[in-house]
Amino acid sequence: MKNTDGKDLFPKKLWAFAPEQNGPNMLVDQTQTVQYLNEVKDSMDNAFQNAASEGVLANEQMRGVRINILDVELHPDAIHRGGGQVLPPCRRVFYASQYTAAPKFQEPVFLVDIATPNDVMNGIYQCFSQRRGVVFEEESVAGTPLLQLKAYLPVAESFGFTGHLRSMTSGQAFPQCVFDHWETMSGDPLDVKGKTYEILMNIRKRKGMKQELPQLSELVDRL
Repeated sequence: MKNTDGKDLFPKKLWAFAPEQNGPNMLVDQTQTVQYLNEVKDSMDNAFQNAASEGVLANEQMRGVRINILDVELHPDAIHRGGGQVLPPCRRVFYASQYTAAPKFQEPVFLVDIATPNDVMNGIYQCFSQRRGVVFEEESVAGTPLLQLKAYLPVAESFGFTGHLRSMTSGQAFPQCVFDHWETMSGDPLDVKGKTYEILMNIRKRKGMKQELPQLSELVDRL
């Protein structure tokens, strides 16, 4: 199976999914005739599992990341190809790859199902617009004066949402929220002037991490 540019959608040398061997990230071998590569495959997989569980920006799980192994140069002596020698630098190069690949944050999004009378629609739209929510479907309920609405609402905006909605509709709207999908946030988390950077720093502060991002030079080995 191929995509529109003729490339294989399913790589022949797919090494692993991560985290926990079934996550939404993949490690792909694209090398050509590298000696001893199979000897370090498990160590590289372990490093990938670790990097996917704790991303470089905020130690949060990665989603939708594919890492391609393009070339590897290994020491000819087997004693230098053990897990203790391979895993740490491999983990750093995975972090450096994340860091230089324009990383983005993703946030969970609720699907909100609301039954409401037609005359309080303005209050519902106003409530969602103040919380970055989007109403994408309206449908009349047969035999009743009610409308059935479906909308997306970021989980971060859901705290106090039910009370806010009822206050905007005089208690006539009844929402039900379930997790629906992950959505990429706008903004660059590496831009110190942006809102996403502020979110990043708040996460790092909550986790007791430094209030500054690591330098790329700390992640790249020098031979």
